[in-house]
Amino acid sequence: MFGTTVVIATHERREELLRTLDHMTALPDAAPIIVVDNASRDGTAPAVRRHFPEVELLAQDRNLGACARNVAVDRVRTQHVTFCDDDTRWQPGSLRRATELLDRHPEIGAVMGRCLVEPDLVEDPLTPELCSSPVPAPHWLPGPALLSVMAGLTTFRTSAFREAGGFSERLWLGGEEELLALDLAARGWWLCWSPDVVIHHAPSRARDPRRRRGLGIRNTLLTAWLRRPAGSALRRTAQVLRSAPKDRCTASAVLEALRSCRWVLRERHVVPAEVERGLRLLEEPQHHSAARRYVG
Repeated sequence: MFGTTVVIATHERREELLRTLDHMTALPDAAPIIVVDNASRDGTAPAVRRHFPEVELLAQDRNLGACARNVAVDRVRTQHVTFCDDDTRWQPGSLRRATELLDRHPEIGAVMGRCLVEPDLVEDPLTPELCSSPVPAPHWLPGPALLSVMAGLTTFRTSAFREAGGFSERLWLGGEEELLALDLAARGWWLCWSPDVVIHHAPSRARDPRRRRGLGIRNTLLTAWLRRPAGSALRRTAQVLRSAPKDRCTASAVLEALRSCRWVLRERHVVPAEVERGLRLLEEPQHHSAARRYVG
């Protein structure tokens, strides 16, 4: 019996998705796969049906962004769910390893793996931060404790994901994981990083880096004001704006965030004190992080 189900959300990346499915279906620890196609117009859905009839395909009539994963999780019947992007490939044994960690430690809500960037398989620039995470952790946690994850590198406990409400429709895409991670932590779930869970990432060229940057800035600001005390949210806002280029993309992102003030105030729920303490400990490494520069 499978311990996890792999979920892949995709949009307009047919060839990359097909290469990823070639890899994921051939793994020795391969798991059932659900692909959610976000209204692609490049023939993605017919290609998946033709080449991978064993894969469950959920074709959407509009681009749901990260929330496409929520649609798939509604169909998941395994205890765990593994998110894989159309340009990431879980390596042999890693699905099994992540599942075993979750099975062994019922207090863990999510396990994030180690990312190696193709073609040279260098470690993702975020790796040093993950290795030395200052978030306090119990002695039994099998890796550094985290307060955010990267979805395409993470296996979640299905019940925890559903309990936290999945990915926010408000954020749509771009740094959407942080809000979910904070909601998991606020409910008492632990998130950890495991270097033994390995995923290769071949960054897609089919993306709009400026739009991604704008969404990342907007969603980071929204998450801060949705979940952090006012003083901390102000500090985080200042930190983000100091590190972002002073251009039209950044200005547009800030304006989008300001336009959301009404619903942010209505839906604001500050995290418990112990979670906020962990977030404060992360402020210094985030300030000096080479991996958290809003460029593009």
